[in-house]
Amino acid sequence: MLSKLVSRYAMTTGRGRSFYRRIGRPSGREYADYLRLHGGFHAVGSDCYISPNANITDPAYVHIGNNVRISDCSIFGHDGAVNMVNHAFGLSLDSVGKVEIRDNVFIAHGCIIQPGVTIGPNAIVCAGSVVNRDVPEGTIVAGIPARPVSTLAMYVEMLKARNQRYPWRALIERRQADYDPAMEEELQRLRVNFFYPSKSDDEPR
Repeated sequence: MLSKLVSRYAMTTGRGRSFYRRIGRPSGREYADYLRLHGGFHAVGSDCYISPNANITDPAYVHIGNNVRISDCSIFGHDGAVNMVNHAFGLSLDSVGKVEIRDNVFIAHGCIIQPGVTIGPNAIVCAGSVVNRDVPEGTIVAGIPARPVSTLAMYVEMLKARNQRYPWRALIERRQADYDPAMEEELQRLRVNFFYPSKSDDEPR
C-alpha cells in the first residue's frame, strides 16, 4: 500500500515531509515520533501527540516534554516584525525566543503560542487562545491574551463528576488505549442515545 511505503520511507530517511503528511496520513502519535527523529526540535518527549496540521515555525527553539498534546495551532520562535523595524530604521536587531512546553500539557485547536514562553507542566491552553506570557504549573488559560481561568485540579474533579453520569463509563474504564476501534461503534451508539434520548410514541415531539 502506497501510504505504508511513504510512511516507512519518511520515518527512515526524514525526507518528503509534505508528501508523508498528505499520502501517509500519520496519526498525531506517529507524527510526533517522526518529528522526534527528523523534525529538528530541541527535544520531543515520549507519549506525545502532534497534529500534522500544526504550524511550528522554529523547531530548533522548541522543547516539548512528555505526554504533550498539540492540536492544529501555531507555535512561533521568532517575531517577524523585527525585519520591518530593521529596514525602517536602518538597524540590525534580532527578536527570537524559546518555547518550552513541559510535561502533561494540552494545546487546543487554533491557539497561537508566541516566542519566549514556558507552558506548564500540567497545563491546558484552551481553543483560540493567544499565549504571550508563561502559563504557570497546574493552570488552564484562555482568551486573547491568554489568562488563567481555572486549574487542572478543578478540571479533573469536574471530569470525574461528569463521567459518573455517562452510561458508557464502564467501556472507557476497560479501554486499553486512548482509542479502541473495536469499542468505537458501541461507544458512539451509547453517546448518541445519551445526548438525544428517543421519545415514546405518546410524548409530543
